[in-house]
Amino acid sequence: MSGKKYKTDVTKVDHEKRYPLEDALKIFDAFAKAKFDETVDIALRLGIDAKQTDQVVRGACSLPHGLGKKVRVAVFAKGEKVKEAEDAGADAVGGDDLAEKVQGGWLEFDAAIATPDMMGVVGRLGKVLGPRGLMPNPKLGTVTMDVAKAVKEAKAGKVEFRIDKASIVHAPVGKRSFGTQKLKENIEALVEAIIKAKPSAAKGHYLRSMSISATMTPGVKVDLSSYQ
Repeated sequence: MSGKKYKTDVTKVDHEKRYPLEDALKIFDAFAKAKFDETVDIALRLGIDAKQTDQVVRGACSLPHGLGKKVRVAVFAKGEKVKEAEDAGADAVGGDDLAEKVQGGWLEFDAAIATPDMMGVVGRLGKVLGPRGLMPNPKLGTVTMDVAKAVKEAKAGKVEFRIDKASIVHAPVGKRSFGTQKLKENIEALVEAIIKAKPSAAKGHYLRSMSISATMTPGVKVDLSSYQ
């Protein structure tokens, strides 16, 4: 997208104002479209101290309309769970053989799931999977015996979220082609999940500010008062 279009889009937003979600999405929808289907993201600042271990916000949320992209799922399993994963649509399934492949540099998947009895093997892949956010985690529902459910959720567009050092959650919520209604429903589902993940140690205003942006657009600030 040209700088000229971006500058025009910037003039469509009052950067001092926080808009109700529906209004924010209407402004967002009026921005110039890129030549590809841009990913839409939210940045949600939380009123917590990210340095405190009892104030970590982390979780996962199944978006009602998914993410608009094909999610490749790898499953670490053995025995009857291998067939269960394959029947659910997993793209790669295995035990020691799959772990060896990953250790050797193969990373052609977007989500990883493991049965609890495989975590001894998967644990050794921490240095490979951890930095890429691919490490299976029981809190996120990706270490489970219900492999079929986990694979289907990942394929449908399950979003994992966590705060960064600045206490901000950055997460994708779909594609621009979704239109305002589907994006609104996805964003609301994610915000609700983040509210449910509020640590008991958090004090004061939890949701501080939020903005919506896409790959090539300015951000639009959202009024969060209705969620407080």
